[in-house]
Amino acid sequence: MIIDGNAIAKKIKDKAKNCCSECYRKPNVVAFMLGENPSSESYLRMIEKTCNSVGFGYTLVRLSTDISEAELLNRIVEKNQDEEVDGILVQMPLPKHISEEKVIMTIAPEKDIDGFHPMNAGRLFKGEKATRPCTPLAVITMFKELDIDLEGKYIVVIGRSNIVGKPLAVMLMENNATVTICHSKTVDLEEHTRKADIIIVAVGIPQFLKREMVSEKAIVIDVGMNEVDGKLVGDVDFEAMKDYVQMITPVPGGVGPVTNAVLLLNVIEHFKGVKR
Repeated sequence: MIIDGNAIAKKIKDKAKNCCSECYRKPNVVAFMLGENPSSESYLRMIEKTCNSVGFGYTLVRLSTDISEAELLNRIVEKNQDEEVDGILVQMPLPKHISEEKVIMTIAPEKDIDGFHPMNAGRLFKGEKATRPCTPLAVITMFKELDIDLEGKYIVVIGRSNIVGKPLAVMLMENNATVTICHSKTVDLEEHTRKADIIIVAVGIPQFLKREMVSEKAIVIDVGMNEVDGKLVGDVDFEAMKDYVQMITPVPGGVGPVTNAVLLLNVIEHFKGVKR
């Protein structure tokens, strides 16, 4: 089975639209973009399209790359204090003279729809309600939509980033899965992946996970997005595995659309004044 991320994303968007149909105002998202970057431009256009499709407000604040760190932080504080703004995101990467850590820390935790603020990360790791990073939340949401019970499953996460691997492992354990995080220093990776009921790959290496590394009973979730010869491919050798494993996500059309859609759920949580 090839998992249809677009169909799952549509369900989430419909839910978001219905949740706010009778609200006194529409939820509003503000994005900051410094300079020009084709990948960032494409991503933010997708966010804008997603927001518009459900009736959310979306504002893109374009700033020059020579803006001072202090001025950018002041702009973010202004949006923190604006009661009409429910979600803030700052598109990375930033110019070298601006600290990403300071920017993330400046965004109010209650408006941090990316889930990157240390307060949200700390709450997540403590098992408290918190805004979850969108990609891990997308993966968990896909399992729920597909009625895949994670309890007792052995899940291997390949990748240990603060944005995907680490928070995803915590969220999987919340669902009573047994989780192993693998990475570039893991000895005998295949020893883990062959035993896994579910494998989630987020390493940023094209077609890293090969057919011989997995069981035919496995579910494979590909978080990777890589451009090879002008074509978008994942971290999984999809063509070799699509008729072999139990379930698999394609790239594009898998985790990506769901990641964009679940950002709406984070906005709604902040809009309602309720932390996830």
